[in-house]
Amino acid sequence: MSLKERLENELEIQKAVNSPRLKRQFDPFGLAIGIAAPLIAILIALLLTGLILLISGKDIFLIFGEMFRSAYIDNFAETIVKAIPLTLTGLAVAVAFRARLWNIGAEGQFYAGVLCATGLALAFPGWPALLIVPAMLAAAMLGGALWAFVPAILRATLEVNEIISSLMLNYVALLLTDYFIFGPWRDPKGFNFPVTATFSDAARLPIVIEDTRIHLGLIFALVAILIIWLVLGRTQWGFELKVMGENLNTARYAGIKVTRNIVIAFVLSGALAGLAGMSEVTGVAGRLQQGISPGYGYTAIIIAWLARLNPWAIGLVAVLFGGLVSSGFTMQRIGVSSGLVTFLQGTILFCVLAGESLSRRLLYLRALQRHS
Repeated sequence: MSLKERLENELEIQKAVNSPRLKRQFDPFGLAIGIAAPLIAILIALLLTGLILLISGKDIFLIFGEMFRSAYIDNFAETIVKAIPLTLTGLAVAVAFRARLWNIGAEGQFYAGVLCATGLALAFPGWPALLIVPAMLAAAMLGGALWAFVPAILRATLEVNEIISSLMLNYVALLLTDYFIFGPWRDPKGFNFPVTATFSDAARLPIVIEDTRIHLGLIFALVAILIIWLVLGRTQWGFELKVMGENLNTARYAGIKVTRNIVIAFVLSGALAGLAGMSEVTGVAGRLQQGISPGYGYTAIIIAWLARLNPWAIGLVAVLFGGLVSSGFTMQRIGVSSGLVTFLQGTILFCVLAGESLSRRLLYLRALQRHS
């Protein structure tokens, strides 16, 4: 078969797979694949991690048992605390990913929100809570949005790869944070530790569940899930993002304002990540310090993919990964490096990507079979 014939054959196959008649039919096989693929990815990642531990001479049942007990039974409240920024950053990258815009800069946008919120808290320590909290909220979202605007405008106008630009800005934000911690914002009463002064009580997010550290950020996360679900699934703009994600040329041909949508999607993504930063620094830390994020922006990428960009699923997966993050201290207590958590997260990501590729292939073959 000649190259021309193969291309024509492939075109006919694509038309068959994407035919409206086929899409209207309910396919239990496709539903099962969509549910099973992420679960199988997690299971394989656990098996691979267990194999590494077994080779190292560790008791895998003890380690995994302690991780589960610590994260989801004894300290479930702490898991929820960790899930708050993971949910918000997961939603942030999901908005961009829906349009196939690879925002890898949620970490930097998180720190931009942290810096803006911290600046207001330190500049106006006497403001009441009803004034300072909304001001920090708005400033953090604006800071994250502006940080995301840079790769957005480069991608929209100059076709600059957003992966590189957004990723590089993460390091700029981190170094800028270090500058303020070690420089003008350093607490003179902090015994030379790289921390700022403690925020006033008014600048702290209130606790919503007594005897825990679960703060108002939980409400922010739940409201954000609902809003993003409505925006992506129930509005014309959400549909336009979906079309852009499937085929950018088709979106342009259909009259969708691609340049505008790229910028808006990135800015909204950055605003959510900035909100996550504000929630963490005012709800948990109460001051700016080094390492305030253990990599929330990067973990958010795994969460968004594992949840298949579904806002409600992102919240659930964030709780799962919040448990992994909070169990790091338990790992050290039983003699296992906390790096095991990072290894497990990375393994899950690779398994999810492999599962995504395989499931797409299976659905493709299934669609061909149904069409024929």
